[in-house]
Amino acid sequence: VQLVQSGGGLAQPGGSLRLSCATSGFTFSVFPINWYRQAPGKERELVASINRNGDATYYADSVKGRFTISRDNATNTVYLQMNSLKPEDTAVYYCWCFNNWGQGTQVAVSS
Repeated sequence: VQLVQSGGGLAQPGGSLRLSCATSGFTFSVFPINWYRQAPGKERELVASINRNGDATYYADSVKGRFTISRDNATNTVYLQMNSLKPEDTAVYYCWCFNNWGQGTQVAVSS
């Protein structure tokens, strides 16, 4: 099982970034998948979740209306589109599925 993340980096407040998580080694289409984040000195928190069909999603209140989770079951990939970024979105972001974690991707929001 592998979850390989890409994307992220540095953005200015109000900017956008997109994270990707490419998976392999399991039947991706039958599992929900989550994005978490962990800011320095804080616990890891659930940011967004999507069901196996992609027709039901959950967002933490802190990102609702700004972030969008989506998945492509044809390519076994999940995405997190992050718009209207704020400095408090700065964290390491992780995808999670089937009891496995991605390697983490740093997102920094600063002017």
